[in-house]
Amino acid sequence: MSNPTDTPHPDTRSSGPIVETPPLGVEVIRRAVRTLPNSPGVYRMIDSGETVLYVGKAKNLRKRVASYANRRGHTNRIFRMIAATSTMEFVTTHTEVEALLLESNLIKKLKPRYNVLLRDDKSFPYIVIRQDHKWAQIGKYRGQKKKNAEFFGPFATAGAVNRTISALQKAFPLRSCSDSIFEGRTRPCLQYQIKRCTAPCVGKISHADYEKILDDARGFLRGQSQKIQDRLSESMEKAADVKDYEMAAVYRDRIRALTHIQARQDINVPSVPEADVIALHQEAGQACIQVFFFRAGQNYGNRAYFPSHTQNVESGEVVSAFLGQFYARRPPPKLILIDQDIEHRELAEAALTSRTDHRVRLVSPKRGAKADLVRHAKTNAKDALRRHMAASASQQKLLAALSDKLSLEGPPDRIEVYDNSHVSGSHPVGAMIVAGAEGLTRNAYRKFNIKNTDLAPGDDYGMMREVLTRRFSRLLREDGDRETNSWPDLVLLDGGVGQLGVAAEVFAELGITDISFAAISKGPDRNAGRERIHLPGGGRIVLDSNDPLLYFLQRLRDEAHRFAIGTHRARRSKAITGSPLDSVPGVGPKRKRALLHRFGSAAEVGRAGLSDLEKVNGISRNVAQVIYEYFHTEGPGN
Repeated sequence: MSNPTDTPHPDTRSSGPIVETPPLGVEVIRRAVRTLPNSPGVYRMIDSGETVLYVGKAKNLRKRVASYANRRGHTNRIFRMIAATSTMEFVTTHTEVEALLLESNLIKKLKPRYNVLLRDDKSFPYIVIRQDHKWAQIGKYRGQKKKNAEFFGPFATAGAVNRTISALQKAFPLRSCSDSIFEGRTRPCLQYQIKRCTAPCVGKISHADYEKILDDARGFLRGQSQKIQDRLSESMEKAADVKDYEMAAVYRDRIRALTHIQARQDINVPSVPEADVIALHQEAGQACIQVFFFRAGQNYGNRAYFPSHTQNVESGEVVSAFLGQFYARRPPPKLILIDQDIEHRELAEAALTSRTDHRVRLVSPKRGAKADLVRHAKTNAKDALRRHMAASASQQKLLAALSDKLSLEGPPDRIEVYDNSHVSGSHPVGAMIVAGAEGLTRNAYRKFNIKNTDLAPGDDYGMMREVLTRRFSRLLREDGDRETNSWPDLVLLDGGVGQLGVAAEVFAELGITDISFAAISKGPDRNAGRERIHLPGGGRIVLDSNDPLLYFLQRLRDEAHRFAIGTHRARRSKAITGSPLDSVPGVGPKRKRALLHRFGSAAEVGRAGLSDLEKVNGISRNVAQVIYEYFHTEGPGN
C-alpha cells in the first residue's frame, strides 16, 4: 500500500500561478497552531458543511499544521483546500507509527477529496511465516488469511513490512525466496553473503538449527523480545570489549532495527472488534467528551463533544446524560468502554439495548488493552478541551479581568513572562515569552544565555537579575522615548517573593517606575490550581481553582517554562559532543546504557513511545515521562 501521506503536502515545484488564499482558512489554522503540542498525531481539515477535506498525519503536529499557514509554496489545489477549511480536529498519538495507522483508517472510511485515494487500499499488509514447506519462509502478505501460515501485523504500509522483514533478517536469517528459486539453487545467493540468510537451500545449516532461528523470530514477533534483546546487548558489549567495533556496530544496528517492530501501537486492536470508547475531562467549569469508534478491530476515528451546563455537575452525571442523548439517534455497539463507573449502569444498559437488536454492555476497564484505550481517549479529551478553551475564551475579557485583579490602568497590550532553566547550575539560560490581545507572540520570544560566571550554581535570583537587567537596559538604550511597542505593560515572573524582590531592585536601579510586575508561585506542595500571585508591597492574590483567569495565567507560565526548558536543552546539546541522552535529567551512565541496549541509538530513544520507555530495565514511569517530554518538547523554531 502506498503511503497516503505523500500528498497533498506543500509542493514547491508547481509552475502554476500563485493564488492569494482568502484569510478565513489561514486564520483557522493559525488559531489551531497556538495550542497544538509538539507530539505525533493526526489532523483533519473540515469545511463549513462538516465535510472532511483532508486527513494527514504528523510527527510534530504543531510544525506540520503551521506549514499550511504560509501564504507561498503551495499548489493551487492546496490553496483551495486551505481556503475551504473552517475548522480542524486533532488526535494525539503515542508514536508516529500510531499516527500513520490511524491516518490510513480514516482515509479509508472518510475518503477525503484532497487525499490520494488508492485503488489497492483494500487491506493492511502483514508479515507471514509460511509453514507449508520444510524450510519455513518469511515474507509479505496482503489479503484473506490462509491456513498453514502465521500472520503478524497489521502494518500501515507495504514499505513498513519490507523494512521490518529486512530488519528481521539481520537478526534472524530466514529464507525469503520463493519455492521455485529455493529448489533451483546450487550455490548460496547474495543474501547468504551479506549474512541475511543461512542458505538452507544448499545445506549450509541443519534443519534443527534453522528451526531454532525460526522459533526466535516467532517469539520476537509475538512480543517475547527481552531474551533476544539481552542476548544482542551482551554480544555487542563483548565485541566492544575485544575492540571488534565493526561487529559491535552490527549488533547495534540489529537492536535499532528490531526496536521499530516492538513499538507499542493502540490504533488497531484486534481484541476490541466493535466498541465505542468514551472518556470525559472537566476543567475550569467546562467539559469535553471524546468518543473513539472501533469497528472490525480498527480505529475508525474520533470526535470531541462539548456539552453545556456542566459546571458543578459530577462527572458520572455528565457521562450518563451524554450516553442517553448521544445514542438517541444512532445505534449503540455491543460494547461501550467508559472511563468511570456510573450510577444505575444496569438501567442504562437496558435502555441502550432496547434501541438495537443486540445486548449492549457498559464497561469501565481497570487494566489491559481496553483500559489503555480509555486512557488514550481521556488524554485526547483533555487536549481537545484545552484547545477549545483557548479558542473560545475571549482574550480581551481575560486581559480585562487581569487588569481588574491586579489594579492596572487598563488591559495590558503586551505581557512579558520570564523563567530560568538549568540542571544543577550547568548551562543556565533565561527565557522571555510575550502575550497580548492576539495571544502568544512567538516571534517576540527572547532567550538569554547567562554570562555571569561568578554566580553560584543554581542561583535563580542572580540569573533573574541578569536577565531583567540586560533586557531593560537594552530597551532604555534603544527605545528610551518609548516610541515603539517593545515595552511591556505587565511583567510576570515564574517564582515567588524572592523573584519579585529582584525585579523591584532592578527596576529601581534603572529608574523604571511605570511598569507593573508580579510573580506567580505554585501553592503548597507545588500543587497546580493553588497558585499565588505576589504583588509589590507584600500583597498576595489567590484565585479560585475554577477561575478562567487562573488557567490563563497557568498557560502563560507553562509556556515560559516550556520555552526555557527547550532553550536550555538546545544550549546543552551544542556544548556536549556525546550522546543527546547525556542532556536528559535523571539519565546517568547506567540508564543511558540500558536505553541504548534496548533501542540501539539516541535517535530511536527519541522516537519511542512512553510505554516502550517504561519497559527498559531501571527506567521508572517518572523517568520515562521525563525522557519522553525531553524529546517531545521543543522551543519555537527548533
